[in-house]
Amino acid sequence: MWLWLGLGIAFCLMEVLTPTALVELMMGISAFVVAAIALVVPQFYLQALLWLLLSVVLIGLVRKFVPRKTARILKAEVEAETLTQIPAGQTGRVIYEGSSWQARCEDDTLTIDSHTKVYVVGRKGTTLFVIPTEFGDSLTFESKS
Repeated sequence: MWLWLGLGIAFCLMEVLTPTALVELMMGISAFVVAAIALVVPQFYLQALLWLLLSVVLIGLVRKFVPRKTARILKAEVEAETLTQIPAGQTGRVIYEGSSWQARCEDDTLTIDSHTKVYVVGRKGTTLFVIPTEFGDSLTFESKS
């Protein structure tokens, strides 16, 4: 019984520290239920089997009510700032939402200087696609011949 109470507390605390869409919480609740059942069922293997089954059932039930995480869609005009120059047709770095990202200009003929405000218009994997917020001195065009 004490083992299951300890496991229940540990799983519930782990859910608070590292949220897992209520998976650890359901495992903790299952452990609390098994702790109560352990008073009448002394066989550990039955307790462990019951905990496993109860955890799976509770996780399955809670999954129906928790919205699934989908890839975050970028807004049409989200601003970022270039950290490095983004040469035409190549990648550079931008600061976006407080993190450094690999970025490429949406227009392969543009070179964007560093410290230029840009709009994030798309994403493929870990590369952001950007366009400058203003067309001015910080841009150079390369001809495609």
